[in-house]
Amino acid sequence: MAPLKTSLEENIRQVKAALGNSGDIIIREIPIGTDDEMKAGIFYAKGLAKTDSVHHFIIESLMLDTRGTELKHKLSSGQNALQLIKDYALTAGEIKDVTDFETLFSALLSGKTIFLLDGYPQGFAIGLVGWEHRGVTEPTSQTVIRGPKEGFSEVLITNIALIRRKIKDPNLWLESRKIGRVTQTDVAMMFIKGFVHDQVIEEVRSRLDRIDIDGILESAYIEELIQEKTYSPFPTVFNTERPDVVAAALLEGRVAIVIDGTPFVLLVPALFGQFNQAAEDYYQRADIATLLRLLRYLCFIIALLGPSLYIAITTFHQEMIPTPLLISLAAQREGVPFPAFIEALVMEVTFEILREAGVRLPRAVGQAVSIVGALVIGQAAVEAGIISAAMVIVVSITAISSFVFPSYNMAISVRILRFGLMGLAASFGLFGITLGLIALVLHLSSLRSFGIPYMSPFAPFNLADQKDMLFRFPLRGMFSRPRLISQRQNQNRKKR
Repeated sequence: MAPLKTSLEENIRQVKAALGNSGDIIIREIPIGTDDEMKAGIFYAKGLAKTDSVHHFIIESLMLDTRGTELKHKLSSGQNALQLIKDYALTAGEIKDVTDFETLFSALLSGKTIFLLDGYPQGFAIGLVGWEHRGVTEPTSQTVIRGPKEGFSEVLITNIALIRRKIKDPNLWLESRKIGRVTQTDVAMMFIKGFVHDQVIEEVRSRLDRIDIDGILESAYIEELIQEKTYSPFPTVFNTERPDVVAAALLEGRVAIVIDGTPFVLLVPALFGQFNQAAEDYYQRADIATLLRLLRYLCFIIALLGPSLYIAITTFHQEMIPTPLLISLAAQREGVPFPAFIEALVMEVTFEILREAGVRLPRAVGQAVSIVGALVIGQAAVEAGIISAAMVIVVSITAISSFVFPSYNMAISVRILRFGLMGLAASFGLFGITLGLIALVLHLSSLRSFGIPYMSPFAPFNLADQKDMLFRFPLRGMFSRPRLISQRQNQNRKKR
């Protein structure tokens, strides 16, 4: 880190050379002092700093206040001019010392205004950040009928403020760091001291500090670099754009990782049951929330096993089908040239193409293309005798069930595993599905998220924590935090 020079002209020359004389970097020299014998340099990036505030709180203050009677006398008395200006002339709230060029560039390109004084090898970074950004709007990926409608934005400070507005406790601590050699992205780690295990905090710190990459452009970069070192389709880091979900997770004893430039906040540790919990579960009566949660687990089973069970039963275990239904299925399949596995594979791949096309197309036509494409292609395939009508029904129910998951990450994992189970069903029937499920359960039981068993509280089984897994107990019955996650097991009156 090269230190600042005492000469203002030398500092300005080095800043211009390092930034390539970029036109958006504004550098202004102004005379200050009793007889304009001192020179000050003001540096800021156009579009990143509040120009009006720079003019009012810095330039105007320096040019007027340093000529005032009291400050003029102090400056002429031979005292430290830099400290006097900081104490009496600069009216901004956030002022930090700058002693080297690395700190200067980091602050300047983050939207702060730099103040340097000729004759002093140091300066100030003044927090007058004011770039254009998207305001607080309704979340798009996790909508609710009843509940808060505010979602995170792309500005780190705004997101932190949304969380602090939910939890007004001095034990809500924040640790900041910059990650990315080139982008220098601001990353904040938030947790409630005393609720989260110290080992989890240390593990999160260690994984964040080990990241060595040129740039962090979205929270997915951090998620991929800190997740468990295992080849698993299941996510071990939870992401959300809802402040109420983050606040509830912090109250449970989890750690939130907030990244500048993205509306998605990461939560760790993330367990299997958490991905089937929706924010709205805690804004409705316990019986309704329990019914909806059980429905999600049923949809998880359908989305995972629907096509593979159909393939296995129609190919190897026809005796399990009632005779009238078997006759109907046989009549439908008359003239279909492909086995059930090829039928299911064609339909699943077609539906995945339509789903991806619907996401990538403009919003005005994306939904119409997905619906019309699925209806037209399915009906045409049945009439052409390529696909049976029953297979279209099975694939459609499976696809609809995959949309029920509150977490998009978990839905993708199920879609990946579905193809593997279809292959096992086509090769070995129900025996192959059973082997696949055993391997899946063993894999899930071996996973950990920041030291916490992924299947907790199912495995290891904890009866007390079942109050918020398959069932959602009334709030008066949810009297403790998750045992393996939280360090403090006292009264817990949360919910998202």
